Amino acid sequence: MKRQKNLVFLSICSNFAPMIPQKKRLLGLTPTELKTVVGGLGMPAFTARQIVQWLYEKHVKSIDEMTNISKQNRERLNAEYEVGALAPIDCQRSKDGTIKYLFPVLTSQSSPLTSKFVETVFIPDKDRATLCVSCQVGCKMNCLFCQTGKQGWQGDLTPADILNQIYALPEVDHLTNIVFMGQGEPMDNLDAVLKVCEIMTQDWGWKWSPKRITVSSVGVKNKLKRFLDESECHVAISMHSPLHEQRLQLMPAEKAMPLEETITLLKQYDFTHQRRCSFEYICFGGLNDSPMYGREIAKLLEGLECRVNLIRFHEIPNVDLPGSDQTRMEALRDYLTHHGITTTIRASRGQDIFAACGLLSTAKQSEHS
Repeated sequence: MKRQKNLVFLSICSNFAPMIPQKKRLLGLTPTELKTVVGGLGMPAFTARQIVQWLYEKHVKSIDEMTNISKQNRERLNAEYEVGALAPIDCQRSKDGTIKYLFPVLTSQSSPLTSKFVETVFIPDKDRATLCVSCQVGCKMNCLFCQTGKQGWQGDLTPADILNQIYALPEVDHLTNIVFMGQGEPMDNLDAVLKVCEIMTQDWGWKWSPKRITVSSVGVKNKLKRFLDESECHVAISMHSPLHEQRLQLMPAEKAMPLEETITLLKQYDFTHQRRCSFEYICFGGLNDSPMYGREIAKLLEGLECRVNLIRFHEIPNVDLPGSDQTRMEALRDYLTHHGITTTIRASRGQDIFAACGLLSTAKQSEHS
């Protein structure tokens, strides 16, 4: 009942298309791709630059708003294309101010008649407003402690559907940071993630500093290397245990992507200036939160400029893992900090609406649609 009271159904804003696009989408295209679009429609090459400005500087919702493009050329565009911004179809509001949105998506594996959804979490905090975006419907990694993995993998999001979570967000003008820590493994959909990061950070795009974007990963080695080579955004690695056998039990991906190899790769890069490297570490009471684990973490991370974020475990159905208490988490934090590793305890946000770390899942919406 409490959860039902928190659920707020949004009336679809008239500024956004309420239906899955039936035309091709302009959202998510680069200047090079847009040149191909306008060329194919017999329009001047400079029209591509105009469309880029309307999309990524002015954030229009329809082609008709692109008023410096001739009416004839707007009609040509409208015949085959639309901006393609999809409004969230509902949201839940937490007592702590966190808002979880449900977005419809068109994955690369589905058709316009297939209902797919992702959850996106807006987290306001004083002068900071962070958006936790999703990159897949479900996830292949199947980490023991994560609700998203129990949903299974149902498709990669297109760049348009990743970007749409930002573009169509009601609070978009207040955003200060983006984290790819929603549903899915970003390195498992790397081309799309890199493209969205490009659009967000390029001078022709949203002009954001890469320092405002953090991309997480369990440590998909070859793709992580490519991300580090091609992007300047921050990186966050899901650790959760410094011990191989225990991490394997928690995270099946450890078998193919051992933590030690991930750290060896990270040590080849410079994290002393603009880019930041961090490790996410969910604390399980009596399992991975003792001083011994602090010693093992410190040994693994020796020589790597990084920080560690300790996270409270949020219970999920049918998973018998204990949560750590504040005293043990503070002791682990203090041990790591004393040994030269900046360590913080992340505030838990949105737990009452299942928006906290590890709780995102749209399995029920997909089943009932």
